[in-house]
Amino acid sequence: MKKISDNITYKEAVHSDTAKRRGIKNEPSPEQIKNMKALAKNVFQPLREWVGGAIKVNSFFRSKKLNGLIGGSPTSHHMCLDGYSAIDIDDVYGHKTNAEMFEWIRENLQFDQMIWEFGDDKNPDWIHISYNKDKSRNRNRCLKAIKEKYKTIYKIIES
Repeated sequence: MKKISDNITYKEAVHSDTAKRRGIKNEPSPEQIKNMKALAKNVFQPLREWVGGAIKVNSFFRSKKLNGLIGGSPTSHHMCLDGYSAIDIDDVYGHKTNAEMFEWIRENLQFDQMIWEFGDDKNPDWIHISYNKDKSRNRNRCLKAIKEKYKTIYKIIES
């Protein structure tokens, strides 16, 4: 397999420096690939077209072993199970800010959960987006991740 979508290669979708360093196979099953393709088709590609240029994929698929090793949630959608998948994206190319992408997704696309990851009130450091291929399960829930007393807290962002 060479591509998850027009603008996400398989290699990019499964890339992890931690997995490489630790010798962990970070390879999705055919079902997990279907979940990843659903997110790419319904969220990433429409966003990419609106942005008009490249968007950095920080993290997409994580095997259960990799997810545990990095301290990910045991129910992380990055593991692409039960119809879900998740992607972390970042504007490093200057086409749109992370805040602009967050707002455009919020106003134009279906998703399960989107997280404004840290940063400040003007721009997140990156955006986490999860999606379920069963569209009826998508909640369009927006959260903001902040640090309080060395712990990550998630606050609901009201419309």
